[in-house]
Amino acid sequence: MRVSQLAATAGVPVATVKFYLREGLLHDGQLTSATQAKYDESHVSRLNLIRALVGSAGLSVASARQVLKAIDNPPSSKHELLGAAHHAAASPPSEAVDVTRARELLTGLGWDADTCDEATLSALVGALNALDAADFTLSPEMLRVYATSMMEVAKAEIAGVPTDSAEAAARYVVLGTVLVEPLLLALRRLAQQSASAQRFKQHP
Repeated sequence: MRVSQLAATAGVPVATVKFYLREGLLHDGQLTSATQAKYDESHVSRLNLIRALVGSAGLSVASARQVLKAIDNPPSSKHELLGAAHHAAASPPSEAVDVTRARELLTGLGWDADTCDEATLSALVGALNALDAADFTLSPEMLRVYATSMMEVAKAEIAGVPTDSAEAAARYVVLGTVLVEPLLLALRRLAQQSASAQRFKQHP
């Protein structure tokens, strides 16, 4: 199919397809002449993936490129895939952050803080500091509820990582991290609404 047909099939403007080609997010088609190329279903699938990353997941073009790179060229260690996923999903701190508080918190929870990356530890410190700045008290019991729940989710997710190929593992880990986080947030809010209605006896 030609670029106009590819755009129509994927439901995006031709200009968007050309932009993704220029940015290296979408692989080149097979040249049929000096100015024409032929595209196939792999390009449609890739376009759908790109749209999910920059649309549903809200990633920038640069972050989406990192995600696609991790999928196309997965690191040798499956554990390193998490780093690629988290690096793409999180905004790096603008300046160095003392992550001692985060490490102490994780150690108190019984987690191995040494396996965690600095960027995500910095994000945790930032979240804790924001709570402090707003004078919002989060009890140790509530924090443990959050941590326990997240560990159960994480264990189930990691147990599902495919082991038959590095590419399959990369796709599962990276997309599962980037695309599922909005789902988790939506489910949390819906669960709050349901729990609130039950506690305060509200009905539609």
